[in-house]
Amino acid sequence: MTSSLKTTIAADLLKIKAVFFRPDEPFIWASGIKSPVYCDNRLTLSAPDVRTDVENGLAQVVREYYPEAEALMGTSTAGIAHAAITAHLLGLPMGYVRSGNKDHGRKNQIEGKLEPGQKVVVIEDLISTGGSVIEVVDVLRAAGAEVLGIASIFTYGMKRGLERLAEADVQNVSLTDFDTVAEVAAGSGYIAPEDVARLIAFRNDPSDESWIKQI
Repeated sequence: MTSSLKTTIAADLLKIKAVFFRPDEPFIWASGIKSPVYCDNRLTLSAPDVRTDVENGLAQVVREYYPEAEALMGTSTAGIAHAAITAHLLGLPMGYVRSGNKDHGRKNQIEGKLEPGQKVVVIEDLISTGGSVIEVVDVLRAAGAEVLGIASIFTYGMKRGLERLAEADVQNVSLTDFDTVAEVAAGSGYIAPEDVARLIAFRNDPSDESWIKQI
């Protein structure tokens, strides 16, 4: 992944406020953790120029890191549209994995055709602790797929997420990451330069709220 692409995607996400920093007024996650950042990559779908950068970037990742890919599988629900558009660009089959089996019809959890032994890449919009995307990987492996890895738009690079990916023996390649977005935000005046250290402190240990006291 080139630094220029990371920077481009970071600037794109900031431009449309898909990544929104508020270090002095932290957001509260469902887990209760206080966070200086909120990320909603679904907004990329509503911005055609950003969407183009993202989908071309994901296609580049698949070509470069997973050249043997035979199909793309999106995570539900945020990864579905990105998987569909990227698969179209690459001329590959596409499907997606539900968060659970549907309660009617054939009660599928995997939607779309998946052949045993098929080499697939999981498309995800955001990785924090890695739990949800690893569940998708597990479902695909249980169905007989060979999961080559994950291509995602943004990753926090949190220790827990990196550990989980390593434990699951799955590679993730993100278009951009928390550190890059923070640097671009500071460089553009979106946040104060001194806030970058606070943001990285949060990234390194979300449970440690000492970064909040650095105001």
